[in-house]
Amino acid sequence: MQNQAHGQRSRQREWHCWFSVFCLQLLFSLFIISVSLRVSFYFILFFIFTFSMNQVRCILYTGQAIMSLQCFSSKLKIIYGSFYKCEEGWEKHGGKCYYFSISQLSWKQSRDECRAKGGDLVKIDSREEQVIFFIFLELMKEGEDKFWIGLTDSAVEGRWLWVDGSLLDESLKFWAGKEPNNVTEGDPDGEDCVRMGEEFENKDLKCWFDQSCSKPQRSICEKAGVTAT
Repeated sequence: MQNQAHGQRSRQREWHCWFSVFCLQLLFSLFIISVSLRVSFYFILFFIFTFSMNQVRCILYTGQAIMSLQCFSSKLKIIYGSFYKCEEGWEKHGGKCYYFSISQLSWKQSRDECRAKGGDLVKIDSREEQVIFFIFLELMKEGEDKFWIGLTDSAVEGRWLWVDGSLLDESLKFWAGKEPNNVTEGDPDGEDCVRMGEEFENKDLKCWFDQSCSKPQRSICEKAGVTAT
């Protein structure tokens, strides 16, 4: 009996020992699983945060790209004037339309013709605009390829005004040689209107001449371009 009781106690101790080991292993496994889950949780959070930040960056970059394109488009409109149109027979540049008339008329008649077409005699607002006409005139072969522009001092001698009433800018004068000289030979009223174009002495864009307003000349008309749709 004693040996039997001793054997039972030994088996109980052995069972308790194995149970304790099993519990420890179970606790360790649960700890490992808990740590793994926690690491996985933080990894998922990090992934979501990183993905979200990338999405935000993508949205920001996309917004910046759109703004850059809009800015570039606006600059193209200003520089190249490619977003407007002109009527048939008119040339376009920088948001304006130009018409080179082949009719040889007086300054007033030429202006009336331009107005009838919805514009006016050209006003030269910049050196770049003068360059355009200078190049055009360089291609002319005939001695009478001269054009009225919208500049006159018919109201007050020596006070040059454009057709819109603005005073000639001192920095944008392109008089040729000793012009204006207001010669009265052939017209007692003198030379009160301006034409551009000569076959000689076109130096540094200087090709303006005062001329009798009654002399028949060709002309350059100008009007604003119409925005293309």
